[in-house]
Amino acid sequence: MGWPDATTSSRQVGRSMETLADNVSEVYVRGKWVRVPALECDGKTVVIRGKWLRMATIRSEEWLETELGDPERCVNMLSGHGPSGPRADIFTFTQKLPATTPKYQYQMEWESVAAVGTRSFKEWWDGLPQATRKNVRRSQKRGVVVTVRKFDDDLVTELMGLNNDSPIRQGVRNVQYGKSFEQTKRDYSSFSERSDFLCAHVGNELIGLLKIVYRGEIASILNLLGKASHYDKRPGNVLMAKAVELCESQGISHLTYGLFNYGNKRESPLREFKIRNGFGEILVPRFYVPLTRWGKLCLRAKIHRGLVGVLPHRVITLIVNARSKWYRIRYAGVAQW
Repeated sequence: MGWPDATTSSRQVGRSMETLADNVSEVYVRGKWVRVPALECDGKTVVIRGKWLRMATIRSEEWLETELGDPERCVNMLSGHGPSGPRADIFTFTQKLPATTPKYQYQMEWESVAAVGTRSFKEWWDGLPQATRKNVRRSQKRGVVVTVRKFDDDLVTELMGLNNDSPIRQGVRNVQYGKSFEQTKRDYSSFSERSDFLCAHVGNELIGLLKIVYRGEIASILNLLGKASHYDKRPGNVLMAKAVELCESQGISHLTYGLFNYGNKRESPLREFKIRNGFGEILVPRFYVPLTRWGKLCLRAKIHRGLVGVLPHRVITLIVNARSKWYRIRYAGVAQW
């Protein structure tokens, strides 16, 4: 089983800073911080992204402790902005696990969340495939030790070494490769006050990291990465086991790990890794509210789903395979996962 990477958020909104000034916020997109229009509503920050189709979303929604409480207020605020204010064509928001029954009458689509129950570590362990349990034991036998750490400068320095192990992750460019200390610190500091950093070491060397963000009754994986040069030690599996154990000890009901299905993309090494580690699909309501005529048209035509939600699975597979092949050729001889 290949080593997965989850260094970006599970939705397209990206991670965000905790500041809002002059109706502008910053979101993390493909390794870079980007300034976007924003406004405050119902205790949340709404960010607006896109050019020809402008989508309004809740900033860092998949990492927040609470869901949106008064969506109608946000709809009214977004609809009431004049030509000089932030404008959006569609407003979208989701419910937070474990709430899976739709609460509102807005147009809705089911979002495929990857989640695992964490009330009982034993039940999770007993339900794993034999190969996964074997990988966890193999990791321990080969000297991998997992510790729980808080975010500090020492960890940032070690993260730089982890990120610089390979310029490629899962067949695409590693956006963290070659970043400075300050850039790395900024990228990994999100929600650090309610996060744990699970670190896999061999001796004094950091070979894997899992960042878990606590969100009330549930928790979510924000980062999972490891060194390709230590692939044989299976740090990903032992880190996942520690994460479930930690959630059980804190009374967390579910651990989420991005999406289970990304639009029409039904197969990937990351999805297979999730399945092998006990994650399954839980469908959660995602609501879409058109704010303009163009927004209504795009919703009817399903354009809001993006290419991954519109193209057939076989076409997506061809594109992904071609991209991976190009990177393998370009970085031939370089350690990759």
